Amino acid sequence: MDEIKNLISKELRDFESKFSDAVKSNVALLDRIMHYIVKRKGKQMRPMFVLLSARLFSNDIQESTYRAAALVELLHTATLVHDDVVDDANERRGFFSINALWKNKIAVLVGDYLLSKGLLLSLNNNDFRALQILSQAVKEMSEGELLQIEKTRKLNIKEDIYFEIIRRKTASLLAAACSAGAWSTSNDEDTTEKMRLFGEKVGVAFQIKDDLFDYGSEKIGKPTGIDIREKKMTLPLIYTLEHATPDVRRQIINIVKNHNTDKARVEEVITLVKASGGIEYTQQKMFEYRDEAMAILHSFPDSNIRQGLESMVRYTTDRNF
Repeated sequence: MDEIKNLISKELRDFESKFSDAVKSNVALLDRIMHYIVKRKGKQMRPMFVLLSARLFSNDIQESTYRAAALVELLHTATLVHDDVVDDANERRGFFSINALWKNKIAVLVGDYLLSKGLLLSLNNNDFRALQILSQAVKEMSEGELLQIEKTRKLNIKEDIYFEIIRRKTASLLAAACSAGAWSTSNDEDTTEKMRLFGEKVGVAFQIKDDLFDYGSEKIGKPTGIDIREKKMTLPLIYTLEHATPDVRRQIINIVKNHNTDKARVEEVITLVKASGGIEYTQQKMFEYRDEAMAILHSFPDSNIRQGLESMVRYTTDRNF
């Protein structure tokens, strides 16, 4: 990841400065919270995808590229703040969440503020195409979340529904990041659509990797069994249920429905998933999406930026957290 950041180090520095300016407020409380958010930024994958996608088609980054990257990060941060309220989560990236420090009402308003700042940043600069791209992503993300909630109640998610959920819920924002970045320097709809599809494939592979962490036996950056405790139907579990005997299927569903807080019973499910071949099948699917993303990239001329994007793709499937 450090090597990729070095490739666009100047652009990232410029972006960080512009993002800090974009979230400034005249309200002291809001400014304090914005400072807290900026100082505890994550891996910045989405802005990096915007910047790299823009550089793939031009050596000169436009101001509209930085605005697109800021819009992506503003929307992403807003959804994380709102997610923490919905999930009643007290931590985010190893630090206290906004709702843990300032309570739910303020956290919801902060999420709304971030969303409005993103919209105004685009509207005030006539970045209508970027705003259209990102607004579509927010719509998809909301639909994905609600589809997951609807299907989780019955624990009867099939593989096609699982992919529809993660395409909308996770992959749509990464797809928007890549397409908005490409549009900012190419102004070409065909190119923008190809990069949207590229980002979507990477986003699906990224989410599958996250789902695999729940069954990790090696040292990883997050605890295992969380998805089972939250009754989330991910691909390893879906595959296992579809290939299990009726008795084993009933056993798994009973544990997920009624004993999901019992650590020993959750371990039973993890063991059954591993024995069923669910992990290998899920990895195979993840690599299929990764390879499809690589194939799209390889339709563009080779360059150090394309190689940087290739490294980003490999990072999504090779990371340990």
